[in-house]
Amino acid sequence: MPESSMTGKRILLGVCGSIAAYKACDITRSLRKIGAEVTVVVTSGGARFVSPLTFAALSAAKVYGGMFDEQDAHTIPHINLARDHDLILVAPATAQTIGRFASGMADDLLSAVVLAADCPIVVCPAMNSKMFSHPATQANLEKIATFGYQVVQPDSGPMACKEEGPGRLPELAVILNAVEQVFIPQDLAGKRILITAGPTEEPLDPVRFLSNRSSGKMGYALARAALLRGGEVVLVSGPCSLEAPANVEVIQVRTAQEMYDAVLCHFEAMDIIVKCAAVSDFRPAQYGLEKLKKDGADLLLELAVNPDILATLGERKKEQILVGFAAESENHLGEGKRKLAAKNLDMIVVNDIKGEATGFQSDTNRVTILTRKGAVKELALLSKDQTAMAIFDEVMVLGGGGA
Repeated sequence: MPESSMTGKRILLGVCGSIAAYKACDITRSLRKIGAEVTVVVTSGGARFVSPLTFAALSAAKVYGGMFDEQDAHTIPHINLARDHDLILVAPATAQTIGRFASGMADDLLSAVVLAADCPIVVCPAMNSKMFSHPATQANLEKIATFGYQVVQPDSGPMACKEEGPGRLPELAVILNAVEQVFIPQDLAGKRILITAGPTEEPLDPVRFLSNRSSGKMGYALARAALLRGGEVVLVSGPCSLEAPANVEVIQVRTAQEMYDAVLCHFEAMDIIVKCAAVSDFRPAQYGLEKLKKDGADLLLELAVNPDILATLGERKKEQILVGFAAESENHLGEGKRKLAAKNLDMIVVNDIKGEATGFQSDTNRVTILTRKGAVKELALLSKDQTAMAIFDEVMVLGGGGA
């Protein structure tokens, strides 16, 4: 199985003296979980909130603190730490540390490492809202942005100081996305991508509905992949229990008709549409206002056909790239080729719903990609995140969408 974009990446995590320093523990753990190697530099203030021993245990690496620690003198830490890492992430970054960066100061180890670095630097501010909004802080943030540092805007909300406003450390998912994006080509930058995911539910009565076993995992993975590659993503999701990717616009729907309406509403503004949702082909012809009782004669359920969203998009598309999915139990390539032509698609992704590692609710997938140019590409068994990246690789081969 191919490695993730973070496997083996050397991340230096700078932790400053903010109450949010405890969240750096989760950042450390999560970076390692996705394959990165983490070295932590804790400022004197940061060490007052979280012990360096904690970061040593979580990172499985030496933790650095003082500029002039005698046991490290021979290694010249502020130079070699800058030289030996692929990215510096400062989270949380205090107003004082941001001021150091903006002024080019090097009076502690973290600011000296940053000054000596030529790798990407991601800064995540965390402070009281008045401190964050102060003109001096804003000017410092603008200045470090001109240095090429990436500033991840803080969240807004209640704080430990009992005030509310901007200045909360961004959510973990937002920080991880910002780090991963550094190592992923931004080939979807400027593109608007619409993705559908999950099942639909067709109500029979106030209690029952018709649906399918789709978990939404593949569609949500596609949304995250498109976001990480720089795209502006709209996710139209049927009912599922997944957490939406950070910074993705999510439109929640229930029925096939609701999904049809949401997709058609946004279709004209999109460059790429990926129809991954498992849309119910049929709905009950009649909806019972009261719960249907099982007493009496056998119940005959009459069905009506739902609108075919993908076929409608195929009829209406102009410059957009349209990608469909075909979840099949037999004659996979034959059905894929038929749908590719019949629905005027640019690409179709075919998978076997009967496979234990490729069916509904699994975390892996093995798909075959067919394109209008006649290409047939069979992917290995991959995680759904890796499958999503491979699908967008093929989308870029087709041209990546409109203007």
